[in-house]
Amino acid sequence: MRTAWAIAALAASLLLGACSEEKVAEMPPPFALTEEAMGRYCGMNVLEHAGPKGQIILDKIPEAIWFSSARDALAFTMLPEEPRNIAAIYVSDMSKAPSWDQPGAENWIDAKTAYFVIESQQRGGMGNEEAVPFSKESDADAFVAKHGGRVVGFNDVPQQYILGSGAPAQGDDEDPVSPEGEPHNMGAHHHG
Repeated sequence: MRTAWAIAALAASLLLGACSEEKVAEMPPPFALTEEAMGRYCGMNVLEHAGPKGQIILDKIPEAIWFSSARDALAFTMLPEEPRNIAAIYVSDMSKAPSWDQPGAENWIDAKTAYFVIESQQRGGMGNEEAVPFSKESDADAFVAKHGGRVVGFNDVPQQYILGSGAPAQGDDEDPVSPEGEPHNMGAHHHG
């Protein structure tokens, strides 16, 4: 009787474990960045731009939608006209990037787990403000110490920062302010 009970318990735990693994497996793995990757919004080769990149994989579509910046990948998730059936959002892991100019072809991180540096002095590949992703908070903090900005999680990246103009107007002497009243200047040194 004990043997039958042990077998039943083992079978139940294996089934529960399989359910957990199946849930994890639902998120498709990232694609490696290649020369064929064209940016969704710029229509240009993603490799031609410096800084972190992004890719989004939709449900039941076995290919990546590429972005020349991590910021553009985040914008995709905020724009009402874009598809909502997102299976995975990956951004370059700048904790593992060889350099800003060459952020790497295979060092991707789930955007929902990344530490993003926003409002820094470092510009993305298209010359706009960037949301710079890191897998390690200590690396994000070190980036802030060098380039300014502040560290936020995926759910705390302000929509205005991502969808705003990306740069202060020429000739502005004052720091622009977002509708939420937060400073929106590249040179601001905010950390939170």
